[in-house]
Amino acid sequence: METIHYISSESLSLEIVNAILTQDKKLALSEEARANIERCRMYLDEKMKSHEDAIYGINTGFGSLYNVKISNENLTKLQENLVMSHACGTGDEVPAGIVKIMLLLKIQSLSYGHSGVQLETVERLVDFYNNDILPVVYEQGSLGASGDLAPLAHLSLPLLGMGEVYADGFRQPAAKVLGKMGWKAIELKSKEGLALLNGTQFMSAYGVYILLKSVKYSYLADVIGAISLEGFDGRIEPFNELIHIIRPHKGQIVTARRFNELLEDSEIIKQPKKHVQDPYSFRCIPQVHGATKDTIDYVKKVFRTEINSVTDNPNIFVGDDQIISGGNFHGQPLALTLDFLGIALAELGSISERRTYQLISGLRGLPPFLVSNPGLNSGFMIPQYTAASIVSQNKQLATPASADSIVSSNGQEDHVSMGANAATKALRIINNLERILAIELMNASQAIEFRRPLKSSDFVEMFLKSYREEVPLVTEDRILHYDIENTIAFLNSMEIDQSIFE
Repeated sequence: METIHYISSESLSLEIVNAILTQDKKLALSEEARANIERCRMYLDEKMKSHEDAIYGINTGFGSLYNVKISNENLTKLQENLVMSHACGTGDEVPAGIVKIMLLLKIQSLSYGHSGVQLETVERLVDFYNNDILPVVYEQGSLGASGDLAPLAHLSLPLLGMGEVYADGFRQPAAKVLGKMGWKAIELKSKEGLALLNGTQFMSAYGVYILLKSVKYSYLADVIGAISLEGFDGRIEPFNELIHIIRPHKGQIVTARRFNELLEDSEIIKQPKKHVQDPYSFRCIPQVHGATKDTIDYVKKVFRTEINSVTDNPNIFVGDDQIISGGNFHGQPLALTLDFLGIALAELGSISERRTYQLISGLRGLPPFLVSNPGLNSGFMIPQYTAASIVSQNKQLATPASADSIVSSNGQEDHVSMGANAATKALRIINNLERILAIELMNASQAIEFRRPLKSSDFVEMFLKSYREEVPLVTEDRILHYDIENTIAFLNSMEIDQSIFE
């Protein structure tokens, strides 16, 4: 029996979105959503019958052409022209998983009854989502201010029987797919094109996707960091609760507590230590990993507000009999938080690479580069180079996009958020972090073998046993590219308990 998520005024949360995606739920409009959409559309139709004054985006041109009045008989053509003219994205294609989130978030935003769209338009978007008909959307083209215009134009083209989609496993013309499904192209009414193109669903979808991945890899950074601590014969004292309750940042406390749980009953952590202190990359894990956790929590709050908002323009308020042009499409809240998140994720990678460096340095009884017979074997010398290279790229990517702006539309749109660039950069950072952590896991799992016959905790030993089924111990040099890729696949395959979203 299919599970269904009903689109309504009930708030979407990261947990709900994750459940919709991972459980492959279908979407359906609630009666509340249908009523909201129909009431707003009826109001707008009636308003246009008697209203002769210019209303931005409804019977005017767009952007700096806002002062050009359009006759009523051309309103459909106006909206269709808008979608076609704005579909000028370029660059790499947006990943399918993110396009699907874009559809979900656009449906949610339109369902509140402040956008003036037809019910059949939203229902067709629901059909696209439920049938995995995913429009081809491009990464580049949005300034993140007047909405994500170019990406959302590509998302909307298939409604008109234009553009391309992925369906049945391959890319094909939208018109062909509509014909196969027995669907007619939507004929847009007044304001609909603008309602579809205005909005922050490109930035928001990237943010939601990155946040879901960030929560997972924040947790895995702790697990892998704990294995590195064991491999390095590190001390547990820096994770003592007493230290953290006198500097009670939530993420710091959570991280320290997690390490104590992960390493409970470990023989390695309990053995007497010859050294008094560990390097910062081990000793300050609670402070560094914890700060990233706190950043993720903050960004989650911002995005929860955004994905439950109306972000097109103008907004229609039926009860107040007003149509108001404003700026809810401006992506500044998202641009700032995506930059913040990117910096925080880059730091997880930075400290991870430092632990990798310590592990291969021939310290604390470990052989240089974590391999027997070093010299003949280079062992894990070069994966650290790879990690260092990726870390440096992340530093470059972490430069804030939101500090930039550029004038567009003849000066009418004179301040933009660059949130779309912040979004695509943040995705590259989290994907890079995944690779950096994979390299740390390779090194940490190798290092811990030199602590035998002592054992780590039951959890760590179970984790390593599963990992070794995919990536065997390195006893002599081999092509480590495959080990990196298999480690990434191993991490990707891991399902994380939902409780870590809390």
